[in-house]
Amino acid sequence: MSLAVEIDQLTKEFPTPFRREKIEAVKGVSLSIEEGQIYGLIGPNGSGKSTTMKALLGLLAPTSGTCRIFGRDSVKVDSRQDVGYVPENPYFYKHLTGEETLKFYGKLCGLSGAFLKGRITDLLEQVSLTHARKQKVGTYSKGMLQRIGLAQALIHEPRLLILDEPTAGVDPVGSREIRDLILELKEAGKTVFLCSHLLEQVQAICDRVGIIFNGELKREGTLEELITLKEQFEIVVKGDAESQAKLLATAEEFRGLEVVSSGSPKTSLESLFIQMSKEEK
Repeated sequence: MSLAVEIDQLTKEFPTPFRREKIEAVKGVSLSIEEGQIYGLIGPNGSGKSTTMKALLGLLAPTSGTCRIFGRDSVKVDSRQDVGYVPENPYFYKHLTGEETLKFYGKLCGLSGAFLKGRITDLLEQVSLTHARKQKVGTYSKGMLQRIGLAQALIHEPRLLILDEPTAGVDPVGSREIRDLILELKEAGKTVFLCSHLLEQVQAICDRVGIIFNGELKREGTLEELITLKEQFEIVVKGDAESQAKLLATAEEFRGLEVVSSGSPKTSLESLFIQMSKEEK
């Protein structure tokens, strides 16, 4: 399968005011995302998540290393033709309605006429904002703003979506709706690169996860690889209380017990992240 995103040894430094030294926000990060995957990048505040995403988008020039989107260098403008982006706190013109907002962004992307009109109708339905199409964006709730943000990111039918905290500040119901929408986009063949503090949500929807601390990618892999406790082994058995007591007492035989499953136990992404956070201190 071809790669949607390739980040190779990305390093980004920022100058420090009134000092000669520089702050290294991202330190040699490398990762790749296959087309059709949902990839989650997680880490504490200030770990380099947003800087990595902005470098991929071409909003920040890398100090060293490269970022590619569908094989094209992200510093080149044409690499962004297939990308939709939703920042953590999207801002829209408050006096425009939801419909007018999508029309504005659609025209920026070169869309017009009946095609744009139909695209707006379809997107408003997809993000459950048909009822608010004539409502000014300034009156939208946080969840509605995130959904109109997703709609504007999808207006030109991009192949890759980059989402920075897509459910930040959204209530549980709205968060679930956005999560379901992201899964629908995956089913439609879209690639999604997101960062989030909601680790339970990341675990529920992501195919691969990267864990970043202090600008360094500490762990990366499929969700199964990350949460499996390889140094442990468990056996789940079924049997009556007497057989279970015998097994626990002797640990020598399974006579009378039905083995339901066996293998390495699994932890949660949250538990893994907390453990790594303690190790990084």
